[in-house]
Amino acid sequence: MKRLISTLLISSCLFTGFPMASFSQGMPGFTLFGGPEQKNQLSFRLDSGKSGMWDRYRLRIPAKKLNLAIAQLSISYPEYYKGSFDTEKIEIRVGTGTGNLTKKQSIPIDEIVWDKENNLIEIYPTEPIAASNKIEVVLHNVKNPRFGGMYHFNANIRSPGDVPLLRYIGTWLLTID
Repeated sequence: MKRLISTLLISSCLFTGFPMASFSQGMPGFTLFGGPEQKNQLSFRLDSGKSGMWDRYRLRIPAKKLNLAIAQLSISYPEYYKGSFDTEKIEIRVGTGTGNLTKKQSIPIDEIVWDKENNLIEIYPTEPIAASNKIEVVLHNVKNPRFGGMYHFNANIRSPGDVPLLRYIGTWLLTID
């Protein structure tokens, strides 16, 4: 019996010494200064969130923000962001349903343009995305910047048949450690 208790105590000490694997960034945190207004802040998830590492960004837009159909989705990022994107590995997932029962369907993309000089990623779906759907833009194979920091990624859309101007939807406030 003593041997069992001592084994349990030693093993519990060992397990508490190892950090648990978890998502680096789950949701936007609390911003004191310099962030977007709370109503414009969009949720996201980073798989790593570590500087200089390969990562996957899941950038989400809620259905209540999308009152119009989407013919083009543009993501702008700051000039001081020195990461890189794999344009062959970008997808848009559209959620149908409500709450935790949401099903996500990847939609076909016609073209993706990464304008490095203007810090802009333009995504053109094959068919316009219907309004009032949840959207998740997944950027696979992202190389995070060598140095950490806080980065504002802005979401803009253009609607089909509309004036060819982008409409601001919100901001993802990414933090790279």
